[in-house]
Amino acid sequence: MKVKPGPGTDYGAIAVVYVLICLFAVAQGFCYPLFSLLMEKQNVSTSVIGLNAAMTPLGLLLSAPLIPRWAQILGAGRLALFSALALALLIAVAGAWQNLWVWFPVRFLLGVAINGLYVTSETWINQLAKTRNRGKILGLFSASLSVGFALGPMIIVAVGSAGWAPFATVIAIVLMSLPVLLATMPRLPEVEFSENLSVIDFIPTAKFLMFIVAAAAAFDQITLVLLPVYGLSMGLGETVMATAIGVMVLGNIILQFGIGWCADFWSRKATLSTLCLLVMAGCWLLPLSTTHSLYLWVLVFFWGAAGYGVYTIALIELGDRYSGMALLTANAAFAVMWGIGGLSGPPVTGYLMDLLGPNGLPYLLFSLFGVLFALNLVNHPLRKLAS
Repeated sequence: MKVKPGPGTDYGAIAVVYVLICLFAVAQGFCYPLFSLLMEKQNVSTSVIGLNAAMTPLGLLLSAPLIPRWAQILGAGRLALFSALALALLIAVAGAWQNLWVWFPVRFLLGVAINGLYVTSETWINQLAKTRNRGKILGLFSASLSVGFALGPMIIVAVGSAGWAPFATVIAIVLMSLPVLLATMPRLPEVEFSENLSVIDFIPTAKFLMFIVAAAAAFDQITLVLLPVYGLSMGLGETVMATAIGVMVLGNIILQFGIGWCADFWSRKATLSTLCLLVMAGCWLLPLSTTHSLYLWVLVFFWGAAGYGVYTIALIELGDRYSGMALLTANAAFAVMWGIGGLSGPPVTGYLMDLLGPNGLPYLLFSLFGVLFALNLVNHPLRKLAS
């Protein structure tokens, strides 16, 4: 059954938001491996490298409650513009002063700048989408985000990690977004600031959606950080596990549109339940897949898309329920929960892996998504596609 998009859908503006979120994700995807490589060359300890990497999610977490107020003062478009300029400036500072102690505050502020871009972009894409095509549009949004994250490390492969070249390349990419943003700002929806609702006040009003976001963030960070460790512990080589991460990102890019399509033409609730079951099945199959690299790659292709796909469903539902200032505040609340899930997931999983062995990883994710599946069954129904 084919449903035509609702009247007034501005696909040109939607395409621009896709491009913008991809460019910003490139910058973030570039920073994580580059800083780690440079600190490794400076003989910085692994624990300090991990602590330095935590500065960006900490910046995301602590700045999220401030984003709605900043958007109210500046306007969503100018907030995104200033955030992009700050992102370029901070990357320039990091390149000019390649010093560990400079990078601690710089990476914290990178999280703040990136947050302004993500919250405004997620708000715009939900305002531009209509109920009947929101799933597909948000699915492509998530895919664009994944493409950016995947391209970030490729910059290092192309230009290396030494000197100014990698920093200058990413600065150029970020600055490319500015004329695109300026030209499109008149077509981007304005946020009506008629409500005075803080992020802290909002979170208790949508507890189930907040839990979905935290679960997706935990899955994302656990798999990126600890899945390679899991594979090595199970006897697989570094090349196999590096390929597995790449395949997982590829699956996420390819399958998000299909997840959004299912949410539109089936229902949000049923799609979420199916994704939870797929993640749980992947947890059960993960130890069995380590007998052959091909089995592992096939598994993670679908497993990663399902685990991240629950966040796509949460974004879709957010657009169904909220608009205006409430939508912007809700997206900022999502950033808070993403920070909490991303910061807590790897340490808890690492502890379980120390306690129970490598399979502590699939045990924790199976339990987490089992709880999410159960809550989805008893929670008020997520909306179906409006007829």
